[in-house]
Amino acid sequence: MKYWMMFIGVFGLDTAIKNHIEEKEDWDKEAGRQSGPLLIRKSHNSGMAMNLGDKYPNITALLSLLITAVLTFSFLISLKSKGKLRAGLSLLLGGAFSNTYDRLRRNYVVDYVSFNVPVKRLRNVVFNIGDFAIFLGALMIIFKQATENQY
Repeated sequence: MKYWMMFIGVFGLDTAIKNHIEEKEDWDKEAGRQSGPLLIRKSHNSGMAMNLGDKYPNITALLSLLITAVLTFSFLISLKSKGKLRAGLSLLLGGAFSNTYDRLRRNYVVDYVSFNVPVKRLRNVVFNIGDFAIFLGALMIIFKQATENQY
């Protein structure tokens, strides 16, 4: 049950924030609002990470849908096993569902947080909670696999 809650929590929180960000038409996409080490801004990404594939949004959406389907299948299988990949898969799936939902509903993914760092190139990279969940879930799976395969 806790793995379903992780998945639903990531999806629900990220989707709610994206909807709130989209409603704020007056937010400056470039400047954003500073909140300590974070910048809150509105950014539309019709591609994947770092706008890769943004010129082919239909292919990007199809690829996203296929990856999400594979993750869903893996997650469902993991629920029947005793392995500990479920937490990582829950985070991955929550982020994947959120971003895929955006791609299918809006034809782009809403990103809204950057790090307020002096290097402009890094400051211009915009994320969402789904992206962080995907990253963290992937790290958890990699570390779990690495520790299980040690001799």
